[in-house]
Amino acid sequence: MKNIFALGCLTLFLYSCSSSKKNEHFSLTPTFADPTVYAQTITSNELKELLYTYASDEFQGRETGTEGQKKAVAFLAQQYQNMGVPSPMGDTYFQNVPLEIQSFPETNISINGKALPCFVDYSPLGTPSTQHIGAKEIVYVSYGIETDTYSNYNNIDVKDKIVLMKAGEPQNEDGSFVTSETKKSTIWTSGRGARNLKRDVAIAKGAKAIIFMDDVSFGRVSNYYQKKSEKSDHGAMAVQGDVLSIPHFIINDIVGKSLYKNILTDNSSKSIKTDIEIDITTESDSIKSENVLAFIKGSEKPDEILVISSHLDHEGIKDGQIYNGADDDGSGTVALLEIAEAFKTAVKEGKGPKRSILFLHVTGEEKGLLGSKYYTDFAPVFPLENTIANLNIDMIGRVDDKHTDSPNYLYIIGSDRLSTELHQISEATNETYTEMTFDYTYNAENDPNRFYYRSDHYNFAKHNIPAIFYFNGSHADYHKPTDTPDKIAYDLLETRTRLVFYTAWQLANQEQRIVADKAVQ
Repeated sequence: MKNIFALGCLTLFLYSCSSSKKNEHFSLTPTFADPTVYAQTITSNELKELLYTYASDEFQGRETGTEGQKKAVAFLAQQYQNMGVPSPMGDTYFQNVPLEIQSFPETNISINGKALPCFVDYSPLGTPSTQHIGAKEIVYVSYGIETDTYSNYNNIDVKDKIVLMKAGEPQNEDGSFVTSETKKSTIWTSGRGARNLKRDVAIAKGAKAIIFMDDVSFGRVSNYYQKKSEKSDHGAMAVQGDVLSIPHFIINDIVGKSLYKNILTDNSSKSIKTDIEIDITTESDSIKSENVLAFIKGSEKPDEILVISSHLDHEGIKDGQIYNGADDDGSGTVALLEIAEAFKTAVKEGKGPKRSILFLHVTGEEKGLLGSKYYTDFAPVFPLENTIANLNIDMIGRVDDKHTDSPNYLYIIGSDRLSTELHQISEATNETYTEMTFDYTYNAENDPNRFYYRSDHYNFAKHNIPAIFYFNGSHADYHKPTDTPDKIAYDLLETRTRLVFYTAWQLANQEQRIVADKAVQ
């Protein structure tokens, strides 16, 4: 796309995205200084130098709570100290994040007095806390689907109840699926994503346990969890005191029919009398980890905070191999350092941002978005109501298979979910400065990958804070020891990092705080 804009002038552009929203005109408001001057401090050479250190074997894959992760946070703190960018917490850059690792649960389930053998008739999914649940009824919700046009929860209350549901999605007489009115399967139809989505709906409605019948997947899933339970490092990690999940089990169709004989044919929701007992026992060990926080105070609106984030952790060492995580998320980590340097350069020249900027490196993303969850849900350093937006950088150094022939791209996720203005600013910034192709495939609400829920921005978005997740897509080295710094496209990493800087510059310096016009009330 040809750039027809003069830097620092008002800009107009056609706004378009994959969700086929109608075109709108939008103007980037001028700021008091030319950001291209400071963007020039973000260079491929500096990014490369930083990443070859951060994703080296010395950091041992940066697994949460390990020696390698401690080396990583020390490295980050030293970089900020060298730049002269202070911590918002006084004499330390580290926000201690108290974590615990829970053992795989020992479970016992009996139905009408008959005990079920674990991994034969059922398997736990996830790691709920130690508890006992007994009930004289369960609530059958058929497929467990709820959309604007179709719901299995109409006229049925599941609060504090054990919920029984089944895999799949009903179809109309013409073979089309009920949620899409097409014959193409949807995010509700099958697989882990569908199971998790149905789980989330039941949890939101107050269910205290979920029993999920999926005879097609049962053998594979049960075998996976049985092997997981036998490993010495099989525990799930969580923030201390946080409930990981409600009890959630997968069963085969034999058990499903013992709970409700018409489960395969009846799609109407109903309460079913049965005597069910569930016992769960887990043990936990404490783990210490840290987020790294650095801060530039705003010159005019210091109480309004823009958060720019990336996760500092990766997969550690497995079977003697180091998982360096150069792209995931070494690329986002070094990008954040370079963005901080650009803003600090502006500060030195008397052109610092009007709003404050928090540079947030979070731990435990690979363990379940734990560091960002701790910051937003347990211990925000700044009030969340003062946080104007979150720009989250998670994997921006590679090219996926889809874009091999057109690598000047970036996936944008979440920009329009809570704020029309944030999306418009993102588009206009790109058109003005970087001219990349924005791909919104993974932003679609029915995207089966559900990436919107899978990186640290989501912990801000769930609090109605507008957020953008910058992402290059998956590739063959994702979560493998072959994700190394020699495979990073450093020129692309430079351009993408500058894009985030330009977007942050606009958000931090425009006269009015962006409006979250789509926030859930």
